[in-house]
Amino acid sequence: VAFLVAYHQNKQLIGERGLLPCKLYLQNVKKYFKGKINLDALSYAPTIIWFLDWSDMDSTLDCLALVGLAVSSFVVVTGCANMVIMSVLWVLYLSLVNVGQIWYSFGWESQLLETGFLGIFLCPLWTLSRLPRHSPPSSIVIWGFRWLIFRIMLGAGLIKIRGDRCWRELTCMDYHYETQPVPNPISYFMHRSPWWFHRLETLVNHFVELLVPFFLFLGRRMCILHGLLQILFQVLLIISGNLSFLNWLTVVPSLACFDDASLAFLFGSGKDRAARMQLRGERGEKLPLGCHIRRVVNISFGLLIAFLSVPVVLNLLSARQVMNTSFNPLRIVNTYGAFGSITKERTEVILQGTSSLDPKDPTAVWEEFEFKCKPGELSRRPCFISPYHYRLDWLMWFAAFQ
Repeated sequence: VAFLVAYHQNKQLIGERGLLPCKLYLQNVKKYFKGKINLDALSYAPTIIWFLDWSDMDSTLDCLALVGLAVSSFVVVTGCANMVIMSVLWVLYLSLVNVGQIWYSFGWESQLLETGFLGIFLCPLWTLSRLPRHSPPSSIVIWGFRWLIFRIMLGAGLIKIRGDRCWRELTCMDYHYETQPVPNPISYFMHRSPWWFHRLETLVNHFVELLVPFFLFLGRRMCILHGLLQILFQVLLIISGNLSFLNWLTVVPSLACFDDASLAFLFGSGKDRAARMQLRGERGEKLPLGCHIRRVVNISFGLLIAFLSVPVVLNLLSARQVMNTSFNPLRIVNTYGAFGSITKERTEVILQGTSSLDPKDPTAVWEEFEFKCKPGELSRRPCFISPYHYRLDWLMWFAAFQ
């Protein structure tokens, strides 16, 4: 979905004649670093576009998006992936995010990159087998996904408690459905719920975001309960608003809360094959050299995540917590949060145009430009597009604040 959004919208947003051309952005970065594409420039804006043709940036952006779309579609359709494929997807999307400027400034872009980076180490190196014989997922990677969902939810809960007073007074949901960036048809009915229902919603939100994350560390059953509650919570958010692919993406690390035994009913004969493989491993079957190398890589990966988590943890503990921030240019470990403040009124920026040759003519007829999905004409029903995302529509919500 992310690559599909990029293919449809990049030319208009960051292309040759886009609103914020990425070529101009890269030229400015290059100029800042004395006209050289050196290590400093690469670390400031890590993207493979530095090494590609800039003469036709629209084609370059389309190419990156289409390759990503093809490779990710292959993974979805076949259910097969390896470290090489997942690394390609991660590099392609990182390259787009780091030239996307404000259009790619949303928290779910960093979340997708972090989830994708974890996905690299979830897979075997070369094989495309769905159940590789010598490459079971490392517990380090599984805990990497659990650490991700813990930070996402706790960060979202803390930013609310520390932010707008209405979260502490349990009144934020009185306004949220109406004033969120891009409401959907169900948002209207949710908004008109009774006051006591909105208070209950806010209490449930605080419970799921501030208390439930700690279930991860309270044993197997509580960890599974955590996964169930988080997935149910994300489904409710998907139903009540168009929040891009954020909630769909947040379901992914929640899956790491379930072990083989709790999911066995979904996989039929595959579970028997997995059990036989596990039994052979417990009997001390000699492992190939690649497995030992992989173990070293996984331990190194765990140490890297721990090191990069230090500023993230300090941010969570800080009274001046910031949300949706990356502390490293590769966006491997990030800090998250959502709706730290709630607007009480909905304000819309209206753009108009006229076909009149003289715009100053008193008789000129001015007509409003309707956006794809952003609220505008009052007689038009809100759209339902999640997990798709209209970047300009969303940012017009921020523009109304100014």
